[in-house]
Amino acid sequence: MGLPPLYYFVKLQDYVPPICINYRNLYTVLKMITRYLEKQMMEALQSDLYPAVMLYGARQVGKTTLIRHLIDQIDLKARFFACDDPAVNDLFEEISVERLKRIVGDHSLLIFDEAQKINHIGLILKLIIDYIPGKKLLVSGSSSFELANQLSEPLTGRKKSFLMHPIALLELYRPDQLVEIKSNLSHYLRFGLYPKTFQFTEENDLQNYLIELTGDYLYKDILELKQVRNNEQMRRLLTALALQIGQEVSYSELANLVGIDQKTVIRYVDLLEKSYIVYRLPAFNRNQRNEIMKSRKIFFYDLGIRNALVRNFNEIKYRDDIGKLWENFMIMERIKRDQSLQIQKNYYFWRTYEQQEIDLIEEYGGALKGYELKVKRGKTKFKQFSATYPGSTVDLITQDNFETFIF
Repeated sequence: MGLPPLYYFVKLQDYVPPICINYRNLYTVLKMITRYLEKQMMEALQSDLYPAVMLYGARQVGKTTLIRHLIDQIDLKARFFACDDPAVNDLFEEISVERLKRIVGDHSLLIFDEAQKINHIGLILKLIIDYIPGKKLLVSGSSSFELANQLSEPLTGRKKSFLMHPIALLELYRPDQLVEIKSNLSHYLRFGLYPKTFQFTEENDLQNYLIELTGDYLYKDILELKQVRNNEQMRRLLTALALQIGQEVSYSELANLVGIDQKTVIRYVDLLEKSYIVYRLPAFNRNQRNEIMKSRKIFFYDLGIRNALVRNFNEIKYRDDIGKLWENFMIMERIKRDQSLQIQKNYYFWRTYEQQEIDLIEEYGGALKGYELKVKRGKTKFKQFSATYPGSTVDLITQDNFETFIF
C-alpha cells in the first residue's frame, strides 16, 4: 500500500485537496533543502583559524552526502579517503612524514570519512598539520567517543567540530509549506526523519529499512570496538529505553529488565548517547527540598528508530503513546533548531514530589523558560514553578502552535 496523505493533525479549516498535500510532494521539497550545517562548515573550511574541520553524527544521517556536496562547492583540489575501505586502511598502515607527503601529493583538501576506522588517526592528522603546511582536513565519524578520544590531544585548539542530526523540520520549512508539514506530522512521529526515509513510497519498505537500521548496524562501531560484549543485551536495553520515553528512567530497574549490572547499564547508555542514538535529559534542581534531584529522562534522537525497536508503526489514531511521541519529537526538534541557529542552552525537565512537572526547561542568558508539550490543549500546572523561580515563564506547545517553537 502506498503512503497516503496524512491529515491526522490538520484542522478542518487547514484542509486542502490531496493533490497539494502528500508525502511524495514533500520528497520533492527534500531534494532541494540545504542542511543547516552546510553554511557553517563551508565557513570553517574557508577560514584560516582551523586546519581541521570535524563532523560527528550517527550512521545514515547524511554526513557523507553533505561532505560530497561541500567538495563540489569548494575551490580546492580534494582527495577523499573512505576509511572503512580496507585498502585505505592499508594505505595508512605505515606512518611517516615522507610517506604522508607522497599520499597527500598536491591535494589541498583531504577528506577522511569514518576516520575512526584508521589506527592512530589522531597522530596521522597531527603529522599532516605540523609537517605538511597548507592542507585543510575534513574529518567525519559516526563513532564520536572513539574518534574524539583519538583527536582530543593531537588537535587541541586546531579543529572546529560539528554535530549532524537526522533531518530537522527547520530544514524542511518554507512559509508556503507549513500546511504540508503539519499534514505530515503523524508520518514523522511514526517513521522519523532519517534522510533515506524520504525515498520510500511504500510503508512496508520504509518499515523494513528502519528495522534493519536498528539492528547491529546502528551501534556497529560500539560492537567493533569491543565496548559491548553482548549485542543481545544492548538490543534489550535499547528496547527497554524505547518503551520508557517520556518517563524517568531508573538504572537499577533497567539492570533488572536487561539482566546486567547497574554499572554496565550506565556505561551502555553513555555509549549510546555518544553515538547519538539516545539523549539524556537531566532533572532541573536548585536545591529546593520538594524538587526531584538525581533523575533523568532518556529520549531518542529519531522516532523512526524508537518505533522500530518496539515494532510499532501503527497509525497515530490507534496508539496510546502519542503523548510520549509528541514530547520526544518536540524536545529533539527544539534542540536541533537551537544547534542550527548556534544557540547554546542547558536543557532539563522539572518535577516535584507533589507531581508538579514541566516537560522542558531551558536555561539561557541567565533566564529560565519552561515548556509543556501536549498534543492538545488541556489543564496545566505552571504556577508553582513560576512562584519558585520569579521571572521565569512557561508556555504550552501543542499541534496548534508548535511552529512558533521550532521554526
